[in-house]
Amino acid sequence: MHTEIELPKKIDDRIVYVRAVDVSELPEEVQNQAVGIKQLYAVHSADGERLALVKDRDMAFILARQNDLAPVTVH
Repeated sequence: MHTEIELPKKIDDRIVYVRAVDVSELPEEVQNQAVGIKQLYAVHSADGERLALVKDRDMAFILARQNDLAPVTVH
């Protein structure tokens, strides 16, 4: 049996990076919305664009995978 599947042209297009971000490093408008939280997790594209901010690491990975992205951790 031969079944064709369509794979992404480049895996690099699907990789996103997850990293912890101190709320104090974020713009004031974001800080005002994150009252009582010291750290959030950012999801970034390969070119460094911030795609999302979420409350915890697990949520960042879930969000990425739900959008057919391949998350990796950045330290």
